[in-house]
Amino acid sequence: MNTVEGRKSMAGMKSTGDAEAMKSFDGTAATEGVDATNTDGRHRRRAFLIPLIVNILLPFVVYYVLRAQDVAQWQALLLSGAIPAAHAVGTAVIRRRVEFFDLLVVGLLVVSAVTSLISGSPRILLLKDAAIPAVLGVWILSSLFAARPLAYQFGRRLRGPGAEEAAERMWCERPDFRAALRGLTVLWGAAQLLDAALSTVEALALPVDLVPVIGRFQSLGILAATVALTAHHSRAFHKSHGISLFGS
Repeated sequence: MNTVEGRKSMAGMKSTGDAEAMKSFDGTAATEGVDATNTDGRHRRRAFLIPLIVNILLPFVVYYVLRAQDVAQWQALLLSGAIPAAHAVGTAVIRRRVEFFDLLVVGLLVVSAVTSLISGSPRILLLKDAAIPAVLGVWILSSLFAARPLAYQFGRRLRGPGAEEAAERMWCERPDFRAALRGLTVLWGAAQLLDAALSTVEALALPVDLVPVIGRFQSLGILAATVALTAHHSRAFHKSHGISLFGS
């Protein structure tokens, strides 16, 4: 699954104290708050949709358009795979910093392209799409051994400063809060490894022209299931404990 970025950023959210303070604001402040909420919503949708389009939809369309023009399989795979790599490079230039995912996408494309040219097999390029979720899955699971797992780090993107202080306090004081976030981290890592395992089997066993379409739908299905399970677990935890895992 070539999306993680999740792999990418989302807007902040207000703490409980901020929400209570909003009750005393005048109509102008309330209107501004609505505008800010709408802006945050648009930012979140953009942050979610752009990686899906760039990493899944566009490579899928470009591959089959090129194949319809009788472009060789390895060339079509290489050119379609260059789209996420170009986006990663462009994003790094705009941000003026390079992130792990950018290096992963570009590095795997280069290695698989060179290997495919030497071997003459397009399946090497297909295995690149299995290597990305494999590396991501291991990276996500390895965060369990860090001071804070990935699910907690992800929550920081959603919380305002006040909510972040509350989350830090709950992390230190509530074992159930820690266990829930670690459980979500395991879920996310396992989903990536499942995608990698299935993609590896498909790349080696199925006809080359079938793999991109099956792989794209597979990745979207696993992503949708992961998001649904995460939302369900987060709501259930909030209902049982009165605590939000990702801010409120």
